[in-house]
Amino acid sequence: MAVDSAGNAVRNAIVWMDKRSRKQVRFLAEKIGTEQINKLTGKPNAMTPSLPKIIWLTENEMETVTRTYKFLDVHGYLVYHLTNNFRTSLASADPMGVVDMQANTWADDLLTCLGLKKGQFAELVQPGSIIGYVNSSAAAATGLSKGLPVIAGAGDGQCAGLGANAVGNNRAYLNLGTAIVSGIISSDYLVNPAFRTMYAPIPQSYFLETVLLGGVFTINWFVEKFANDLRGFNLNLSPEEILETAAAKLPPGADGLMLVPYWNYVMNPYWDASASGITIGWTGTHGREHLYRAILEGIAFEQRLVGDEVMAALNQRFSEYVVMGGGSQSNLWCQIVADITGVPVVRSQTTEATCLGAGILAAVTVGWYPDIKIAASSMTGVGSHFIPNPQTQAIYEKLYTEVYKPLFPTVQSLVQRLADLTQV
Repeated sequence: MAVDSAGNAVRNAIVWMDKRSRKQVRFLAEKIGTEQINKLTGKPNAMTPSLPKIIWLTENEMETVTRTYKFLDVHGYLVYHLTNNFRTSLASADPMGVVDMQANTWADDLLTCLGLKKGQFAELVQPGSIIGYVNSSAAAATGLSKGLPVIAGAGDGQCAGLGANAVGNNRAYLNLGTAIVSGIISSDYLVNPAFRTMYAPIPQSYFLETVLLGGVFTINWFVEKFANDLRGFNLNLSPEEILETAAAKLPPGADGLMLVPYWNYVMNPYWDASASGITIGWTGTHGREHLYRAILEGIAFEQRLVGDEVMAALNQRFSEYVVMGGGSQSNLWCQIVADITGVPVVRSQTTEATCLGAGILAAVTVGWYPDIKIAASSMTGVGSHFIPNPQTQAIYEKLYTEVYKPLFPTVQSLVQRLADLTQV
């Protein structure tokens, strides 16, 4: 978000779904190098971070850039209006893709070679530290007490890791929400195109994070476009519940229907802005319940793909996935994830693990607990467990290795060509 010297927004952020910065991604690859960007910022050279979007602004809306006093992440923008301070958390700023992750500061050399200055960005502070105090105008607008400490937070994925108590013992978090976000903590700074390296809100630690943008979003799309007539069909059941009941009766593999869930392009591991969803295996015997199950399985196959890459980078297996988010309430989906990934799944006691994680961070700062790990252990809990079924797992293993894993790389060039020919 670009703001003037008074803190007024002069340009809203271009969200990650905006694809106008493809050219700038290519420019960064030529100017700096894809591997160097990944090593420096922990983020692959892609449209997801803010960096190529800022460059797009300098090339296409110079008047906006001239009026801009600071480039802020959302956290920094809110902190300014709460405290009058241009400060932000390292863990909230790092997705912008302009932070030197090992030096814990803005990547000065990167900014300089792009004609930007460190002074155009907010002061960085460690997550969990007091970043300022609520000012008079913010107190009047929000009802918060004037002088209330404001604590530096973290991004939704990093906070979800705390809220899931995924802070040790090889436990990974898995948010089955609108997007599918997973991560595991690492004390080592590791970079790989298969994941994003994010600051964990724990000193000297990182979260290795994967993101699939088309998660529950894809399910909602399907229900809205092809199953909306089920609303009101049974007053006691939602369309999703009706479809899940029918899908649960189908065998693994949805009777030969398979889906690649790139309904909102793909980030890791391919970082391909031209990617789109793929469905293969259609026959006249398939119905809506088959496609519904194929969506659940396709997302789980994709989690297997990226999860295996993270485990390979760590040289260790996950002990379990702690799942949260709206999709975690589906027993069928949780079992499918366990069977396809081969990783046991345990349901978090709260679906709002991100909010709980932010609360954990604040609880430590105000002294309620001596450290993050003790707070996370004390403030979280788990419920139902889902253990991989060996027979079902064997079926999915063949489907994954022989069909799903090679599917997108095999047709990727055709998908890219289709996007080029039909792009408006």
